Amino acid sequence: MGFGALHVARTGLDAQSFRMQVIANNLANVNTTGFKRDRANFETLAYQTMTSAGAPSSADNRYAIGLNLGTGVSLAGTARIDTQGGLNVTGNSLDMAIEGSGYFQVTMPDGRTGYTRAGNFSMASDGTIVTSDGKPLVPQIQVPEGATGLSIGGDGMVSATVPGQAETVELGQIEIARFVNSAGLQAIGDNMMVETAASGAPIVGLAGTDGRGSLRGGMLEGSNVNVVEELVDMIETQRAYEVNSKMIQATDEMMKNAAQTL
Repeated sequence: MGFGALHVARTGLDAQSFRMQVIANNLANVNTTGFKRDRANFETLAYQTMTSAGAPSSADNRYAIGLNLGTGVSLAGTARIDTQGGLNVTGNSLDMAIEGSGYFQVTMPDGRTGYTRAGNFSMASDGTIVTSDGKPLVPQIQVPEGATGLSIGGDGMVSATVPGQAETVELGQIEIARFVNSAGLQAIGDNMMVETAASGAPIVGLAGTDGRGSLRGGMLEGSNVNVVEELVDMIETQRAYEVNSKMIQATDEMMKNAAQTL
């Protein structure tokens, strides 16, 4: 029994270590544009059934309750919490935020399409709208040299005043993607996520249509990390880790005492 308790307590230590890493990552990205906080989900390990409920206890009676011993806990997965982050005005014409559901699409170096909530875009030397590390926005939009008054409408229409044109010119329209199960997207770093079998195929269309959010030009979406909540979770995790550590110490002392009495 002593070894069983040690194993259970060890799984508790591992679980709280994983949770602390998730919390640390949330806090580290509190100022990351478009970041969505993660939550660690846990599940019980298999139970050892010593006596089944309803099993015969005698010729005429049955056990009303069973005897089941748990074997610990494990990390079931991390869930991304897709709540809206705060919208911050930047005044930069190439900054944009999605208010509602959906993701910007960019072309990855390997040809795949990446999905991101980070709308801090820049302009390449040829006028193409790109991410800060040079990934082009999909569909590609090119701003002519000398263009002024660049604006992005709520429907994703990019307009500007170009030399030689009296009227504002529409340069292209940004499309955004949404997913049936956005929690199934795989985060790969650099604020990017990629499609998986769990997320389903992207449903691409114009902003503000079919459940997609609207675009807000000159704004950036902040992270949805609540520092106070994360600190409370951190303290709770620390206490849980300490309790499991004390369980290992207490079980070890019990086993030593049992060995001395033999």
